[in-house]
Amino acid sequence: MADKTICWFRQDLRLKDNPALSAAILEGDTIPLFILDDETPKEWRFGAASRWWLHQSLMSLNNSLDGNLWVEQGNPEEILTRILKQTGAKSVHWNRCYEPWQIARDKRIKKTLTDFGSSVQSHNGCLLWEPWTTLKKDGTPYKVFTPFYKNGLTAQRSPSEPLNIPSICELLECPMQDDKISALNLLPDQNWTRSIASEWTPGESHAHARLKNFLKHGIHNYKEGRDIPDRSSVSRLSPHLKFGEISPNFVAWQVKKAADSKQIDNLEAEHFTRELIWREFSYSLIYFFPKMTNQNFKRDFTEFPWRSDEQALKIWQQGKTGYPIVDAGMRELWQTGYMHNRVRMIVASFLTKNLMVHWIEGARWFWDCLVDADLASNTCSWQWVAGTGADAAPYFRIFNPVTQSQKFDSNGAYIRKFVPELASVPIKHLHDPSNAPEAELLRAGITLGIQYPRAIVDLKETRKRALDAYKGMREI
Repeated sequence: MADKTICWFRQDLRLKDNPALSAAILEGDTIPLFILDDETPKEWRFGAASRWWLHQSLMSLNNSLDGNLWVEQGNPEEILTRILKQTGAKSVHWNRCYEPWQIARDKRIKKTLTDFGSSVQSHNGCLLWEPWTTLKKDGTPYKVFTPFYKNGLTAQRSPSEPLNIPSICELLECPMQDDKISALNLLPDQNWTRSIASEWTPGESHAHARLKNFLKHGIHNYKEGRDIPDRSSVSRLSPHLKFGEISPNFVAWQVKKAADSKQIDNLEAEHFTRELIWREFSYSLIYFFPKMTNQNFKRDFTEFPWRSDEQALKIWQQGKTGYPIVDAGMRELWQTGYMHNRVRMIVASFLTKNLMVHWIEGARWFWDCLVDADLASNTCSWQWVAGTGADAAPYFRIFNPVTQSQKFDSNGAYIRKFVPELASVPIKHLHDPSNAPEAELLRAGITLGIQYPRAIVDLKETRKRALDAYKGMREI
């Protein structure tokens, strides 16, 4: 009788290039298991958009496993122990996670299962460079991205050849009913995700198709095109990476392969890889500095006079600030579960500097609304813009939403798509309608305060307010 083992799927909902799954299947009859744990993460449980994606991704994975995905909900420690007893399995394999709550939980589980007499093996299936492999000469972690990046390129290996999809003929048949995934109740009661569903198709095969399309079309103008929100010059792989439908190793391998064969330009490949490694840097930061998920990395910002303004926060969330590029971004987020990265920086700067609302409020909203809500990337990117993080943009770097809009949405295509009420406004006034002549707006069918809101704040005044607050904090 063959040995039995458990492969515990977490942030690795795929078959290809999955070290834990490959190792488990080599050991014997494998139980592919997913556990929805809503208790341990507390405030960082999956947000609404991520839960929708997770439902679809689990359905896809279950289909790839011929319906044999074991799906449970509750305390993983108790569930794993029960299944080990129930099936007689001797070992458990999983790919490591790096969020603070996951690390603490996994340590407890490993001890419990080891004490129970089971073998527990963890693998790297989620990062190119695990945090402890990329350190300064003195053994301390990097706090600045560029040396982290350079160290990684010189000291680390190139991406390894991806593991093939293992044979799935040795899966232990799942005893559960067909509605096991639906029983998780991941889908919202009201179908506000309909527009998200029209934008995305979760699952491993679609992740690979998106990468293939990006390498064929998008990456060739990546360096410049990635800043233009109405262009298809970004990979849009982030939600697939977040749920592990594709591994960063596989992505990096394919990019390197394409560059080596001259299918893509080396410079464009380098710029894309750099963005992929920013994700690695973010994971390194929250691994070594776990408190930064809800605290300022730069402790001097503890004294910063953030404003508690629920009304302003709500207006920002709804995309009704009166600044079209900000409003377009916030509406894109709500409608699609995604926001272009350049626009993410603009809306984050507006919230934290022009409105002076704490970055954690923005991070929490993104967490609930983004299909690619990733604790490491979300935290570090918000703190970068807010000026409170590691290697952050200085607080006095304040993105002007009008000039940013003029530069990166010069033809107004992005604004007109997500703020359609402004479609007839001439490009001369599209980026800043609050300062447009009333007659011009009337010809376009716009009365400020009716069809489109007046600007919620004055940019010049709020910039000065933010800089004065920063100066005052520094003088304390």
